[in-house]
Amino acid sequence: MNMIKFRFIVSIAAVVALSVKLCFSACARAEYEVNGECCPICAPGNHVYWDCSIDTSTTCVACPASTYSDEPSSSSKCFSCSVCEQDRGLRVNKVCTRSSDTVCGPLERFYCIEKKKDCCTLAVQHSECSPGQYIKQAGTGATDNVCADCTGDTYSNGSFSSCLQHTICEALGLTETNPGTHSSDTKCGNPSTVVARITPSVIVTLILIPVIIVFIFKHIRKKKQSKSSGNKLTRPEPHRESCGVPQGSILAPLLFSLNMLPLSQIMRKNQIG
Repeated sequence: MNMIKFRFIVSIAAVVALSVKLCFSACARAEYEVNGECCPICAPGNHVYWDCSIDTSTTCVACPASTYSDEPSSSSKCFSCSVCEQDRGLRVNKVCTRSSDTVCGPLERFYCIEKKKDCCTLAVQHSECSPGQYIKQAGTGATDNVCADCTGDTYSNGSFSSCLQHTICEALGLTETNPGTHSSDTKCGNPSTVVARITPSVIVTLILIPVIIVFIFKHIRKKKQSKSSGNKLTRPEPHRESCGVPQGSILAPLLFSLNMLPLSQIMRKNQIG
């Protein structure tokens, strides 16, 4: 039990002694220790060139080009300025100085997705709305676009901040050629254009109708003529009474041979006598 108390007392004494030593040997906040000496630190925009000594103070010099020191420092070097790379969707918002680093921001139509302190380290392009949608909420350097669908008789190609009403062709004295959709406007045409499209079909129709009528008329007329010719063949033709055999009769050759018979007999008798 006594041993435990002894160890506890020794530990407390060691802590107190260490604290006293630190209090007497620690440098101030604006100093740094070198070889037991407390040297003044350099102001922002500078770095340590020579450490202090018993006879001299710290020697500080300005940060060279493309470097910076944004806090009081005991370092012998400044930090390199950050580079805003376009491949990472970045551009320079604030140029680097001796006492501050470059501040990068997103390119136009980009928004930041990774940051380090107040500097953007990676940005991506705003999303594009599809045809038939409009940009409900435009993106910023920190947020993406918000899209919404068009409704009713409205349309958008995807880049509009609101959907537009379809054009009414009749109100403009024009004729609708293609109806509007949610992604495109109504297409209008001049009345003359519409007539020009209709004219060829009208001309063809006007030509075909008379041709068909003439064809039907000729067909009917031909049919009537054929019926008339049939009636003439069956109807007996009128003729006058004559003494002889009618011309063209089938009896004419027979009568001619009978008339010639007595004449041939007379000629034979004369030859014999």
